[in-house]
Amino acid sequence: MKAVIQRVSRCSVTVDSEEIGSIGKGFLILLGVEAGDTEKEAEKLASKLSGLRVFTDENDKMNLSLNDIDGGAIVVSNFTLCADCRKGRRPSFDKAARPETAEPLYEYFCDCMKEKGVKTVEKGSFGADMKVSLLNDGPVTIIVDSKDLT
Repeated sequence: MKAVIQRVSRCSVTVDSEEIGSIGKGFLILLGVEAGDTEKEAEKLASKLSGLRVFTDENDKMNLSLNDIDGGAIVVSNFTLCADCRKGRRPSFDKAARPETAEPLYEYFCDCMKEKGVKTVEKGSFGADMKVSLLNDGPVTIIVDSKDLT
């Protein structure tokens, strides 16, 4: 699984002109599920992200986690994170998991975030054309690949 995390002051997701999720301070998590990913990757990634210390403390140091600040998360499925751009000019998405595998793992990841103490976990709409509006805080943008986690 690959995730792009953006620290946000606020974020919302809209589908067909209807807002389906919003948070204040927290993370926008764009989540790409790759072929071969399992629940183990979702658990490792959720554990890492819920405890990732990228929010500033009273000394203006990035020392606080999502859980420390009672922040929320919006998780948006994004198969394009699995793109392979090595050849040609059109990305290949062969590495992305098929929807019948990716959607349950996406849902499981969201559940894992809640289990790891994130109180508010909003979701996009899997497979839908979504509009994401955010106010990036920092900006702080981090890429995490579950394959790199121990």
